[in-house]
Amino acid sequence: MNSISQKVVRAWAGLGPGFLPFADAATPDVPLSRLLRLSLFQVSVGMALVLVVGTLNRVMIVELGVAASVVAVMISLPVLYAPFRTLVGFRSDTHRSALGWKRVPFMWMGTMMQFGGLAIMPFALLVLSGGGNAAAWPSWIGPLCAGLAFLLVGAGLHTIQTAGLALATDLVPAESQPNVVGLMYVMLLLGTVISAVIFGVLLEDFSPGQLIQVIQGSAVATLVLNTVALWKQETRRPPRNTGAAAPPATPSFRAAWRRFIAGDHAVRRLTAIALGTMAFTMQDVLLEPYGGQVLGMSVAQTTLLTATLASGGLIGFAFASRTLSRGSDPFRMSVAAALIGIPALGLVTAAGPLHSLAVFVAGVFLLGFGSGVFGHGTLTASMNLAPRDQIGLALGAWGAAQATAAGVAVALGGIIRDLVAALAAREVFGSGLAVPSTGYMAVYCIEIALLIATVVVMFPLIGGKRRVSFAGS
Repeated sequence: MNSISQKVVRAWAGLGPGFLPFADAATPDVPLSRLLRLSLFQVSVGMALVLVVGTLNRVMIVELGVAASVVAVMISLPVLYAPFRTLVGFRSDTHRSALGWKRVPFMWMGTMMQFGGLAIMPFALLVLSGGGNAAAWPSWIGPLCAGLAFLLVGAGLHTIQTAGLALATDLVPAESQPNVVGLMYVMLLLGTVISAVIFGVLLEDFSPGQLIQVIQGSAVATLVLNTVALWKQETRRPPRNTGAAAPPATPSFRAAWRRFIAGDHAVRRLTAIALGTMAFTMQDVLLEPYGGQVLGMSVAQTTLLTATLASGGLIGFAFASRTLSRGSDPFRMSVAAALIGIPALGLVTAAGPLHSLAVFVAGVFLLGFGSGVFGHGTLTASMNLAPRDQIGLALGAWGAAQATAAGVAVALGGIIRDLVAALAAREVFGSGLAVPSTGYMAVYCIEIALLIATVVVMFPLIGGKRRVSFAGS
């Protein structure tokens, strides 16, 4: 029996790398359990993204009656902080607190901002929509408080994610860093899926009181998850006043940025990342309202759309990881992902005229798959080309380009949808297009054009200079 038990244990241990593509990221000094615990910060980020991009936009537009353009602007407010991800990454590369930490202070500050934003968000939304005693307040209070809540959540999650990814790469050798960051993003998608399912169940019977409980419960969960994630992860190295020579001066952010942007087609790469991200995210604020208004889906059903999108992304990320580990060109994979997005958007567009939930869900899943492959390809390319002493800056630049493009795309998506829908209702495009789906379809067509532009910009990068790790600059 003992020999059989040993065989079972060995077989179970051998399953890890096969079923978890990033299991080989663990090292004797940093076991997989520690990496998984650190990745809990990505779960909290995924939970916040489900609320902001998925559940709340549907609730605000359909249940609370807020205009889609107002909702789009609110959800895109976090983009105001996104460009600062580059500065956060640079500062976390060079900062040393009085307690001897580099990354932890930034992650804790981000946790506090995300917690505060979620804590005040449900009441701000009720005032914005005119519920409760909103009439007793000036009309500008609702938009101001809601905007502040969304801005705090966005600033928090951008700070946490940038410093957290940099900390994850600090813990392991250079050859394991791409796998570690990949593991972090798998956990982000898992957190998104799990949170979407939980929120869908809790909001099955929607009420303002239930909404308050769900959002404030998320605030508490954020604090708990990030505290557990940070516990004893970064080694303290307090400064010592031993009379030794002063350390070399830290380069300015401007000098570091010029050095980074001058290498390896960085401008073209960041441009392609921004275009592709806009193409894959412009519909994020519209998928759930589209399902509710055009296909008659309930709040719980449309919330599960976020889980479907994230599931597609998770599978796409795992597929990309396996393919890239065999030496595939990350730029070639990113171009293929953009090409996958075109039929995916075609299915989403066709679901309205066909009144088919199956076609809609298939398009959403395929869209998530393409987005996951594109994200992994561009992330891997950015990491492979990053100078060793600019890991935080490189991850911050990648995240800033992605987040800024996503925020702009979300805002434009809502505004374009409202504008085209208003024109269609006046039969400007003819009586045949005077239907609720016209505004959504216009956005989907623009996304297809952006995907084509992404392929054009990124195609010259295929087969360029690559490295397998951060080992050189």
